[in-house]
Amino acid sequence: MSISIPEIKLNDGMTVPAVGFGTYKLNGAAGVQAIVSAIDAGYRLIDSAFNYENEGAVGEAVRRSSVPREQLRITSKLPGRHHAYKEAVQTIQESLYRAGLDYFDLYLIHWPNPSKDLYVEAWQALIDAQKWGLVRSIGVSNFLPEHLQRIIKETGVAPSINQVELHPYFAQEEQRAWHEEHGIVTESWSPLGRANHLLEDPAIQKIAADHQKSVPQVILRWHTQLGAIPLPKSASPERQLENLSIFDFSLSEEEMRTISGLSRPDGRTFGQDPATYEEF
Repeated sequence: MSISIPEIKLNDGMTVPAVGFGTYKLNGAAGVQAIVSAIDAGYRLIDSAFNYENEGAVGEAVRRSSVPREQLRITSKLPGRHHAYKEAVQTIQESLYRAGLDYFDLYLIHWPNPSKDLYVEAWQALIDAQKWGLVRSIGVSNFLPEHLQRIIKETGVAPSINQVELHPYFAQEEQRAWHEEHGIVTESWSPLGRANHLLEDPAIQKIAADHQKSVPQVILRWHTQLGAIPLPKSASPERQLENLSIFDFSLSEEEMRTISGLSRPDGRTFGQDPATYEEF
């Protein structure tokens, strides 16, 4: 069974599905199986990273899938330890060798690591990789407005996407508004609030019961109605399908306000503030 997913157009003209599939900790043969299952269920946007150490599993799943490569949108991310320009270029190439792919549809800088102050250099490497055809679209992850402003000012190129922590307990209203103002699409990592009890929230449970939907479905629908692209992860074929089945109902404005109203300033699940957090 395959579900039709709306498409979102990026600022460089490429389109991506309104829901993607996260692959963190999906590794080895079991990871390949889970990713193939996700593609079979209807996912076309697959999110990975150099540091997940599963680019090979993603590439193998692409080859095993019955879906043509050009219909998929495969993402990977540059790790913090390779922000220096030459290393960044080599790492993008290494990512492709690991995956066994000719190109990535999306490549992101995983974290800005501002104390190292090399993220502009890394961004220039992504710009050049796009010119060389290694990557179709380039973006960032976990960049605050101040980081985004700087790379745009110094290179003249705006990211197509910024992937940030986003869930009802951390709704990122100001960050999302900045993205919208500058033509950047928001992607949501940890969209279901991994390990923070979000799935047990009584307010969301009531909305789910009213719509005869699951709590994850309501949360994912909230993301899409905000204009963000959630990246849920599951190895279960049943859950994968459930997480895609969110386009046959809508949340009211009041329900959206109720869910967004759960947000709090300290809502980051693991306290990973991009202003100070370092990822290598």
